Amino acid sequence: MFEVKLVVQVKLLPTPEQAAALEATLRDCNQAAGLVSRTAFTTGVTREYDLRKHTYAALKERGLGAQAAQHVIKKVADAYRTLKANLRAGNLGAPGAPRRIRVEGKPIVFRPHAAQPYDDRCLSWQLDARTVSIWTVAGRLRRVAFTCSDQQRAMLAAHRRGESDLVLRDGRWFLIATCEVPDVPVTAPDGFTGVDLGIVNIATTSGGVRHSGKSLNAVRQRNRELRRRLQAKKTKSAKRLLKKRRRTEARFAVNTNHVIAKAIVTEAERTGRGIALEDLQGIRERVRLRKPQRVTLHSWSFHQLGAFIGYKARRAGVAVIYVDPAYTSQQCSACGHVDRANRPDQAGFSCTSCGFAEHADVNAARNIASRGVADWAVSHAA
Repeated sequence: MFEVKLVVQVKLLPTPEQAAALEATLRDCNQAAGLVSRTAFTTGVTREYDLRKHTYAALKERGLGAQAAQHVIKKVADAYRTLKANLRAGNLGAPGAPRRIRVEGKPIVFRPHAAQPYDDRCLSWQLDARTVSIWTVAGRLRRVAFTCSDQQRAMLAAHRRGESDLVLRDGRWFLIATCEVPDVPVTAPDGFTGVDLGIVNIATTSGGVRHSGKSLNAVRQRNRELRRRLQAKKTKSAKRLLKKRRRTEARFAVNTNHVIAKAIVTEAERTGRGIALEDLQGIRERVRLRKPQRVTLHSWSFHQLGAFIGYKARRAGVAVIYVDPAYTSQQCSACGHVDRANRPDQAGFSCTSCGFAEHADVNAARNIASRGVADWAVSHAA
């Protein structure tokens, strides 16, 4: 039995005194993380075990508790591990690229209010009372109130595992807890629903349901224009507003992807079908688009939408399979003929061999569904 890792975010309601202690804790822990990061950079030691030998005593002298010091060191080691993975993947440019040189030439910096992880020795939950007891540099705070839905509280009670992160965001305090929820056993699908992800239509299913991106793209275009004007001003107030807008836009994208993913999974669950998705690894490098379309493609998280569909499907017991995306938009779903001329325009599909005509995104989704059926049969052959 596999498990799905989900996060539950609850809002803390600290008193002013408690909030001051929490803020001092984040500030001190991130200052300590900066010290550890500089040590890792100058010595080249980034493994957690080895880094602990170099820095643990100094962190204890700064007044951090034993567990807090361990978590600070782990946070720094994880940050350098992530940096190395990004460098290997080329996400920061090729060797010698200006951006890569800048990143490699200085230690990782931690913001004063960056999140701080807590384990069960530093943080305890009183779920019935909706309070927590949490370690701070001013001592242990007890009966710090939090608010959440009944569903979130039930999730925490049944499935919370591992660490929780203390987060300060726009003056509000949150705890983000990790929950490990068992998968529902996957039932044998009665066919597959193909899902084509795109720009004009964010998602289109093989059943002909299109989640239009028209209004969504209009909102994003307004946001881009607002960002451009604010960036040109370069004032402190403009920078503050840009930061606030960035978070607002991120929440908008997450909510949109959640809504689309839920609709697709609910329909698949209702019909007893599985879900076939394109394997979009490297899509940004493969796709060739005009400049305005490139901006739209690179600014929308198709990976996030696919991930949301995947985990919601697993929780519902719906089979998910990822198929080769090659030529799904040029192949005729009726006769299988592949030709670039089959796509006379963005929305249209007309097969030059058999004359079959359909909306281009629906045709692509049907190809994805067919490949899902074939791949499932191969992978589950007796």
